[in-house]
Amino acid sequence: MHDTMNGPLVVGTKQTLKALEDQDVLTLYIANDADEEIKNQAIQLANSRRVPIVYYNTMEELGKACKIRVGTATAALIKQ
Repeated sequence: MHDTMNGPLVVGTKQTLKALEDQDVLTLYIANDADEEIKNQAIQLANSRRVPIVYYNTMEELGKACKIRVGTATAALIKQ
């Protein structure tokens, strides 16, 4: 079961990677069907900053969880 996304989110790879670099991320969300290069980059950054990662099966599922109408490869719960 996925944890609930309560709080401010960034959605999309560019914003998620920037938030990870700025060390603003509490939890990283990744879709398993996302591009391998994108996933690896996000996972590497998250691991280096000890950020927990939650996996979703598809980009569509992750998009729905973020309450958007399109799929997304990554999203992040960020510090307020």
